Amino acid sequence: MTTCAFVGLGVMGYPMAGHLQAADHPTTVYNRTAAKADAWVTEHGGVSADTPAAAATGVDVVMVCVGNDDDLRSVVFGDRGALAGMQAGATLVDHTTASAAVAREIAEAASARGVGFVDAPVSGGQAGAENGQLSIMCGGDPDVFAAIESVIDAYSKATVLVGPVGHGQLTKMVNQICIGGLIQGLSEALDFGRRAGLDREKVLEAISQGASGSWQMDNRARTMLDRRFDYGFAIDWMRKDFGIVFEEAERIGATLPVTAMVDQFYARLQRLGHGRSDTSTLIELLRDD
Repeated sequence: MTTCAFVGLGVMGYPMAGHLQAADHPTTVYNRTAAKADAWVTEHGGVSADTPAAAATGVDVVMVCVGNDDDLRSVVFGDRGALAGMQAGATLVDHTTASAAVAREIAEAASARGVGFVDAPVSGGQAGAENGQLSIMCGGDPDVFAAIESVIDAYSKATVLVGPVGHGQLTKMVNQICIGGLIQGLSEALDFGRRAGLDREKVLEAISQGASGSWQMDNRARTMLDRRFDYGFAIDWMRKDFGIVFEEAERIGATLPVTAMVDQFYARLQRLGHGRSDTSTLIELLRDD
């Protein structure tokens, strides 16, 4: 039985923390809005704390899932931050999609306190978090990873140690690059089928098990046809992630022309008021109405 703390109860963290508690890992939660933490305790049990440091005190593993690099620093560092409460031998696991640079920064600070660190961004969206079916890409020391792998399996269907600290975040960047291109391609294909007068349900049945099949096709094509975009991974979040991707691409000399194009399409959707809509809203830019 591993004791845990979970910092950040957004659409991902709230169900992830619930899976920990359900898997008999006594869990203390912290959320910037205390009412959200109170609601989680009412639903799942466990306890809440007033600060990340208090939540992290005396537990074996601390998970963090917040918005961006600055949010991450605010809940990890300082007198109220998680590291201030963690004991030597504990492990900090960061599920935020953030930069590789901040992962290395936190790892250095954690090491100075005798605390292990794994950067572990996730893929699978809100549904994956709710169903405990996330894909988790990790960076860290193999021994540290081995000690926490069975714990994060509570909400994972696939957990892979890719390499040292920072490689989890770099792998998430690869993931987001893939997603942008896939959704744009799917949008164009579905719109082409509409304009050609095809029965698109039959088309999807015909091609989904072939070379063009993908998670996006299986999980988003039909909702795109129905013009339903009020769920899933928001455009605002994807543009935040793309910003991290472009910074890293500039640093390493990578060229991302398709990703840059899709990012501009998302910027246009934001200007049209769709920032909180699902990333599959790309298809709407292809319509005439």
